[in-house]
Amino acid sequence: MEQLAPASIPVQPCHDPHLTPLERFWELRGAANCGTFGLRGYRPISLGATVADGVNGTPTSPTAGHTGTTQAYTNNETRIQLSVRTKVAQGLLTGGSDELLDSVWFAYSQQSYWQLFNSELSRPFRATDHEPELIYILPLQAELPGGWRWAYAGVSANHQSNGQSLPLSRSWNRVIAMAGFELGQRWTVNVRAWQRLPEAAEDDDNPDIVDKVGRGEVSVLWNASNDNSVGLTVRPVFGSGDAGSVRLTWWHRIGQSTNPRSSLRFHTELFSGYGDSLVDYNHRRTALNFGLTLLDW
Repeated sequence: MEQLAPASIPVQPCHDPHLTPLERFWELRGAANCGTFGLRGYRPISLGATVADGVNGTPTSPTAGHTGTTQAYTNNETRIQLSVRTKVAQGLLTGGSDELLDSVWFAYSQQSYWQLFNSELSRPFRATDHEPELIYILPLQAELPGGWRWAYAGVSANHQSNGQSLPLSRSWNRVIAMAGFELGQRWTVNVRAWQRLPEAAEDDDNPDIVDKVGRGEVSVLWNASNDNSVGLTVRPVFGSGDAGSVRLTWWHRIGQSTNPRSSLRFHTELFSGYGDSLVDYNHRRTALNFGLTLLDW
């Protein structure tokens, strides 16, 4: 069990260890409310080195004019991920109740693969993806068998683009339905299913993206101890044994595990499948990444 914070150290409600992980993350109760327009973490903020079995040196797409020229990329590179969110409104349907608090969030995530070790190409950024998202979260707190609880349901409008011109332009828009479940402080499960918004054929950079990346994902997080967590994210593509992806991550805390708690982790992550970046949506690879991550800040 997590130790309680000493009385002499002030604790923000959204970091209160009395609350469950999903209550803190989405501020599902009035007791977890840390207000609007403050910056919060969303996806992990990380910097790490990647060793892979290959790199997509010639990005392709079924759409005409979307095949890039071959580049002599190296298999080893670095990955930088930035991700923040802010709560823009709350209590729209729940009325600011201390028991349940719904909320609207704006999030922005950016992931870049940097060919840091490729001096021959002058160390370029191989791929950078931008992902703004508008999210509505409704707390549920419904008891389930086995001690589990359905903590929230939500919906989001999501845009993802690599910001490139032709022939490397890749982008798509989605509406995402989501739900979160938890078992005490130890286990968290998040489920997301998306519907891609249609585009005109001549404007579609990646018409077969859902056939490779999938139509949803399941993420499981196990907080094994105060200092160690393990996460697994699976994106299945039913009817195709080749498509989809699996991501397995271990985080180990660096620094204090009790309040004031350190937010810095060492991470080791293994990815295998499609869609590690947008330009790689139809390129399968296996990559091992290790480095530093900020969580729970």
